[in-house]
Amino acid sequence: MRPRPRRPHPGTGADTGPTDTARRIIRLNYGFQLLFNLLWWMPVFYAYQKAAGLSDGQIFGIQSIYYVAFCLFEIPTGLIADRIGTRNCLRAGAVVMTAANLAPVVSASYTGFLVHFLAIAAGRSLTSGAASAYLYDGLRAERCDEHYLRAEGTARALGLAAKIVCWPLVGPLMAVVHAAPYVLSAASAAGSLACAVMLPRLAGTGGGPGKTADRADGGRRSGAFLRDAAFALRCVASSRWLALVMVQGVAVFTLSRICQVNLFQPILLENGIAEASHGGVLAAMTVAEAVASARPQWLSRRLPPVAWISILSLALAGALAAMTLGGPWAVVTLLCLFAAATGFAFPIQRKLVNDAVPAHAPRATLLSVESIVDRAVCALAAIAAGAYLSAGHLDALLWHSALATAVLLGVFQLLLHSGVVTRGQDRRQAAATPGALRAGAGAPKAADTGEGGSGATDPAGYRGRPAAPSESPDGG
Repeated sequence: MRPRPRRPHPGTGADTGPTDTARRIIRLNYGFQLLFNLLWWMPVFYAYQKAAGLSDGQIFGIQSIYYVAFCLFEIPTGLIADRIGTRNCLRAGAVVMTAANLAPVVSASYTGFLVHFLAIAAGRSLTSGAASAYLYDGLRAERCDEHYLRAEGTARALGLAAKIVCWPLVGPLMAVVHAAPYVLSAASAAGSLACAVMLPRLAGTGGGPGKTADRADGGRRSGAFLRDAAFALRCVASSRWLALVMVQGVAVFTLSRICQVNLFQPILLENGIAEASHGGVLAAMTVAEAVASARPQWLSRRLPPVAWISILSLALAGALAAMTLGGPWAVVTLLCLFAAATGFAFPIQRKLVNDAVPAHAPRATLLSVESIVDRAVCALAAIAAGAYLSAGHLDALLWHSALATAVLLGVFQLLLHSGVVTRGQDRRQAAATPGALRAGAGAPKAADTGEGGSGATDPAGYRGRPAAPSESPDGG
């Protein structure tokens, strides 16, 4: 039996490639994320539903129901992932997504589309925390967690690249087979199920109090889900660092979602950019985001990830404000820069939250909690955006969004530099793991405690950890 490569000691400059199992996890995660999120119908779903006879009120009503359902599904699906195992949850999510994409083919009616979006919400919520939790725990079990950041970013970049290639084909394919976008989406989801089936089982890597991360049985005791939910909330309440990292990520998620979904077309139209050019602008933004997502290690290691998230959030806010001052070409350039900043930020933020999750905590549930917070704030922001747009105050909306972000990050930095969060976290760790605070100026190593984000000198355990630019995440 070939010995597993040993993980290098921090600061030695040594580097080892991922193990064979880690390579398999990374590659299958790439396939799962790409295929699961490849929704061929996305560019045409509005026109498709209009052709099926739905009114604007029905179409946007379904969208509202979808966002509410997503938030409601996040808690039980996160608990399910921690009870039955993240790998089993990924399989369940892929099955649900496959069926969801076939619903409009079976019934192209209001009921069919409502069932479709409710099932999409269920399928995505089943995987939203489980996919990241499985990848993080799987690489950690192989002592290859230094490859997590790039693996997460590359998976996102590949998914975006697939959309750039596939979405232009939707129109010609619909001319041949009208239901092609939904049939192809179902086929892609079925492919993600095949990837989930081939994922190796993880054992003994946490995932909840007294449980493995990939539990094969579905055993439950009465009230177990409620106990898991209460335990997850206690983890957030008792870990100031985890709560603070989650709150900081709200700015990135809300700004990116509001700009790229709700305000994308109003901004272009406001600056005289015709609808015929919107697809090209969206493609350019997607390329910028894909490249940045694949290379988060391009950011300097002189700053910890928590600082980079603040900087990138301010860059997003600044780009929004600057769009009120420039002409069409300046706006397109700023949108591409906005997309690139988003691409850098998402994998780093996901790693920050994963590092901040305490050892033996229900990781998938906690990631679902983060998703709920993000989407709840985004829902409120969408309502506000609609009010601003109805009043014809787009520029005011962009400026106010930038100012609100600056205030939020200012409060965050005050809390961070006050020392309250770090001191409280260190005391809790010292009580829980006496003798563990040896290295890194009193900060435990992320591989040992699961709280790499708690150190006073290196809050995310990030220095020296991202892969070098020439390093392949799968060892190739």
